[in-house]
Amino acid sequence: MLYGICNLSIIPLRKEPRDASELISQVLYGESFKILESNSKWSFIELAFDQYRGWIDNKQFQTIDLKVFEKLNASQSQYSKNLVEYIEQDQLILFPIVMGSNIGCCKVMKHGFEGVSISGKQPKKSLIDTALMYLNAPYLWGGKTPFGVDCSGLVQMVYKINGYSLFRDASQQATQGEVLSFIEESEAGDLAFFDNDEGNIVHVGILLNDNYIIHAHGKVRIDRIDHLGIFNQETGKHTHPLRVIKKMI
Repeated sequence: MLYGICNLSIIPLRKEPRDASELISQVLYGESFKILESNSKWSFIELAFDQYRGWIDNKQFQTIDLKVFEKLNASQSQYSKNLVEYIEQDQLILFPIVMGSNIGCCKVMKHGFEGVSISGKQPKKSLIDTALMYLNAPYLWGGKTPFGVDCSGLVQMVYKINGYSLFRDASQQATQGEVLSFIEESEAGDLAFFDNDEGNIVHVGILLNDNYIIHAHGKVRIDRIDHLGIFNQETGKHTHPLRVIKKMI
């Protein structure tokens, strides 16, 4: 088994081994993974954090051995806290990383970091502060950054930065946590899931106080939520039918 780590700011994780393939997620700086299969140009990987799988370009990562892989994943992660920070390479060369990058791996790659970071489990109220950092980020299918994010990527990253593990996709996240019967039972930081006409869960957002929700729909935005679902005050219409509310922590 081979192992790798993302030594760039962001690399695309694709559904198939070709540049034009669908972006299904992103690998951020410091994320480690198993290499399950590889050819001359592409590697099929499984991320250590959430076991999400996809293809990445062989030119866009650094290989590591099993000992380093296990050490990285046994230690407490440390994430960059600001929208953009900088990593220092040899000869004082800088390159940017985005919020939620795992800078705990800097020693492995002999990089320097002097920015603001966060580690360990944070209070539930911190989820909201982090979520608001993504406000107005454009929607990007497969995105996980403040410069492009999808609904489940937003939720996963907000929880991840604050020390909690969630799966990558909304349908997977809906299998976690404790079901709440009513919106009135919920509190800021809980998750609301929404389904489509076929009954499949396709959307997720983070509940705020006073029946508001922050979610990625066109952009990361704040809307009203009631027992029917998300209500867009600009259009005067419900946009997502509510399926279930869950408490994760």
